[in-house]
Amino acid sequence: MNEAPLGLLFSILAALIVLSGFFSSSETSMMSLNRYRLKHLQKNKHRGAIRAGKLLDRPDRLIGLILIGNNLVNIFASAIATLIAIRLWGDAGIFIATVALTLVILIFAEITPKTIAALHPERVAFPASLVLAPLMKLMYPIVALVNGVTNGLLRVLGFDPTGSSDEHVSSDELRTIVTHAGQLIPPRHRGMLLNILDLEQVTVDDIMVPRNEVYGVDIDDSDEDILRSIQTSSHTRLPVWREDINNITGVLHMRSISRVIDSQGLDRDALEREMEKPYFIPESTPLHTQLRNFQQKKKPLGVVVDEYGDVLGLVALEDILEEIVGEFTSSLADAEEDIYPQRDGSFIIDGTANVRELNKALKWDLPTDGPKTLSGLILEYLESFPDANTGLAIGKYRVEILELQGNVVQAARVQVVDEEPSSDE
Repeated sequence: MNEAPLGLLFSILAALIVLSGFFSSSETSMMSLNRYRLKHLQKNKHRGAIRAGKLLDRPDRLIGLILIGNNLVNIFASAIATLIAIRLWGDAGIFIATVALTLVILIFAEITPKTIAALHPERVAFPASLVLAPLMKLMYPIVALVNGVTNGLLRVLGFDPTGSSDEHVSSDELRTIVTHAGQLIPPRHRGMLLNILDLEQVTVDDIMVPRNEVYGVDIDDSDEDILRSIQTSSHTRLPVWREDINNITGVLHMRSISRVIDSQGLDRDALEREMEKPYFIPESTPLHTQLRNFQQKKKPLGVVVDEYGDVLGLVALEDILEEIVGEFTSSLADAEEDIYPQRDGSFIIDGTANVRELNKALKWDLPTDGPKTLSGLILEYLESFPDANTGLAIGKYRVEILELQGNVVQAARVQVVDEEPSSDE
């Protein structure tokens, strides 16, 4: 080797630097592969993905192979560079070779190939697997020996070298993936996926029609009142109760009207027969659970009750579907009827307005984990029954009570400020 022509030595050195870059880029690209896309490509019989997947089944062996190859190449390159430098500059060449080779390897065999591999992992990893797969078989005894020693050391330190990393995705992580999917998922589909993920964080009492807004039939009313309620109803199903909404006895489907009303007027016996049994739902039931319950029980309407059995409101299958795909009806427009924009940028809002509907209509983020109405939210923050013109801050929202009726806030002015107040204000 000492008598080899300099041209040959430079050629060998260049080849070794290329090999070093290959091993460096292989390591980065293999470790940067998206595991879920890799599984998708494997399912579609992509040959490069299948080869890469087999190598990644044992990442300890893959890393061992790459590092053995990279270190052998770098050590050999260092020896060749030192030999060249001594022949050109004598003993001073050792220092020159060390500095020069370090810069060359950093630039051409480490930083540049690893950056390219990180930016385009599939374009580097799949072709690299053509070399790494047979090289693994060829160098398996050496790899197994080295990995045996390192794995033993890892076990002593409390690590399982053969254990696969946790590739399960939490709902929050999946939400981040969907949010940043960009053009890969159309905006409307992205919104629907996010809404599905949010179902577990919302309960039926968040979306129900409150009891004071429930439209139904009191069976103790006169025939004329019952007929008027049925004929003027815009709903497919009507709850039927006796004296009080807490005593719901059934649900009347409007398709049964022809059997309930005859030439003589209202047939109360037929009304009793045609009513379906009410389906009661605990107020804290998450929406994703209730959606499954509606599907299993074939019940599209449920009566929401609290822990004491008192009726809180009604929730329909349509209400849950609207949480996923958006509004079918004008409920959002109804919410906006409770909102009156002012010239100074504030809003006068009815106290009975639903907080979640306000957030949707105005793109706000008022707290939704407590009271459901603006009045309830104000009273919770004040922890007392206020006088009119009382003001408070709810995060970045400045609220002024404009009108009280009994212990209920009828109207309030709300303005958004840029900065939240400090705790001592």
